[in-house]
Parts: sequence; C-alpha cells; structure tokens
Amino acid sequence: MTSTLRRRPAQRRSVVRVERMLDECALLLDEVGYEALTTKEVARRAEVPIGTFYQFFHDKQGLVRALARRNLEAFLQRIIELIPTVELAHWTDLVDLAIDEFVDMKRTTPGFAVVDFGEVLAAPGGPAVEGSGRALDETQENNVVVAERLRALTLELLDAPAGPGLDRALVVAVEATDAVLKLAFRADPGGDPELIAECKQLVRRYLADHLP
Repeated sequence: MTSTLRRRPAQRRSVVRVERMLDECALLLDEVGYEALTTKEVARRAEVPIGTFYQFFHDKQGLVRALARRNLEAFLQRIIELIPTVELAHWTDLVDLAIDEFVDMKRTTPGFAVVDFGEVLAAPGGPAVEGSGRALDETQENNVVVAERLRALTLELLDAPAGPGLDRALVVAVEATDAVLKLAFRADPGGDPELIAECKQLVRRYLADHLP
C-alpha cells in the first residue's frame, strides 16, 4: 500500500499527536461532514501547530485516508479478539460476526458513518464523494483491499482453498455487503435491522458455493 503519511512518527510524542489528529478528524466528520472539514480546525482541536499537521499529512485527504486505514485495522482487530470469546459452530457464524461488528462501528465509532474503510460519504448511506474510491491504496479499489485482508483471515481460520475463485468470491461478497448495508443506513440512520438480516443471508448463501 502507498503511505498516507508524509513521514511516520518515530517518537512517542509524535505518535500521540498523530492519533489525536485522527481522533479529532473523526469527531469533526460527525459534526460538520467531510466538505466542511478543515486542516486548521483539526490542528486547533488536537492542540498542535498547523505546521505539525503538515509534517505528517499532505492535506485533509491524506488525513482522512489515514483514518480509513486505522478504521480497517480496528475492525479486523475486533474480529480477531472476538473469535476466541464466541462459539463459531460454522463459517456462516463468522459472516454474521463480521457484519455485526461493522454495523456496531457504524453506530458507535466516531466518524465511521462518514468514512469507514476509505470511501467518503456525503451523508450516512451515501452518495460517495468523487475520488474517494481508492483511499486505502491508490492502485486498488477500497473493497478489493478489504477483501484481500479478509481473505488472509479466512484462509487462516477456515482452512479454505486458496485460489482465484475464492479471491473473486470475497470481492463480490464485500461489494454486495457494502451495497446492502449502505441501503440499510439510508433507510434508517441506525441501520435497518431487516435489511441487515437480509445482508447476512445474501452473503451466507453466496459464499456457500465457495467455502467448505
């Protein structure tokens, strides 16, 4: 992946400052939306000089891309930590767990309703801001990157057969999940429960032809 940072923070103080800027960015996305987000206000609220902001980020697009990557890592970490605490009787339970965690992050994680895994939404549920389709990696679409990360998790947990067929199926599953959950959050700001249930059923049935 290409880096979203101008330089990586080396000292603990710099790491804390970068995290604080990302935290304030997320809060401001909920408060004012992406278009009204400014680097000056992020720096002010994070209590760092604007020069410090530009030491680490090129612009607000770079900041939001870094937030999207942090969101993806947090999502994957939540799944990894949850798996040992629940009883997964079948791989379909992993689908439900992943969708439930995504929905919970949409409801509770600051900024996640506007920027989850890269794509910037003008409002919860869409439409997307033009040019944000490759925020995680300039060479690939966001959902392809997400599918690749889920593929690694799937191979490790399920002993699934690796190959282009599984790779393609996971991209389709992520695209379908993304579309249906956007619909769920357009229908209800908290996520329409019936549409979320339909999303789970759709993904389980589709992947049944590709997973053991």
